[in-house]
Amino acid sequence: MSDFETVPAAHVPSSAAVLDVREAYEFEVGHAPGAVHIPVDDIPARFEELDPDEDYHVICRTGGRSVQIAGWLTTQGYSALFVAGGYDSWIIAGKPLESVTGEEPRIL
Repeated sequence: MSDFETVPAAHVPSSAAVLDVREAYEFEVGHAPGAVHIPVDDIPARFEELDPDEDYHVICRTGGRSVQIAGWLTTQGYSALFVAGGYDSWIIAGKPLESVTGEEPRIL
């Protein structure tokens, strides 16, 4: 049993705090609007940059990385919700994307 909630991408509110744990090259070409980006390998050194009073919806491409980070963050006292299916489900749900490249956003 996990200590964090799992939510479908379709149920993530537009006002939600999204934590994207993918690599920089993945984030740059497409991510949820306003998402906080901390790559999975950087989380242990940078998690204190996160607001401990915020509920973070943790996401990656398919869910493998984000499920691990959601679990880890909860052990550190943070509120983390795992976005089931990751960005693959995000796209299927018709959720918006943005990029930092100036090109049409896409998911790698």
